Amino acid sequence: MELMKSSIKAIIGNIVSAEEFLDEKSIDEFENIIMESKNVFVTGAGRSGLAAKAFAMRLMHLGLSAYVVGETISPAIYEDDCIVAISGSGETNNIVSAVNIAKNRGSKVLVVTSYPESTLGKLSDSCLLVKGRTKKEVDDENYMKRQIHGNYTSLTPLGTAFELTTLVFLDAIVSELMEKMHQTESDLKARHTVLE
Repeated sequence: MELMKSSIKAIIGNIVSAEEFLDEKSIDEFENIIMESKNVFVTGAGRSGLAAKAFAMRLMHLGLSAYVVGETISPAIYEDDCIVAISGSGETNNIVSAVNIAKNRGSKVLVVTSYPESTLGKLSDSCLLVKGRTKKEVDDENYMKRQIHGNYTSLTPLGTAFELTTLVFLDAIVSELMEKMHQTESDLKARHTVLE
């Protein structure tokens, strides 16, 4: 039980401390691209993919046209669309591949990553820095040294801190989009009820 409590505190602590990396200009740019796009495509692998799907659902509740890359109903991406790519490392092969295709077709690229200098970060039109422990850190040469010195990032398995922080940040972006689009909670509930 103590390990579980410590893990919860570590995850919440990461979300709170990650706020300091938020850049207002980047967030505004990110939101504006979403609102100006005809279709919004989201992509991520594994649990980052689940965060992407949750974001797509929220965008759909806002009345935006949102799709998950790889789903059978997803149309082709065009220059008046954007893609939101979520990857802690910014190097996930299938996500980089999807972003390259979108970029070549002229669409805008929005990236959520812990490494803005990564391949995805360099391909982005707008990049949100979300700090969190990623699988990349587990594989690095200093991982064992950090563990010996008492830096027990293992309280948050693999990319958990990144994925949960991303989920929270993207939900917060939805709140700002609601305001910018002059939508209320009632509007979202009404749209959600119609879709059920």
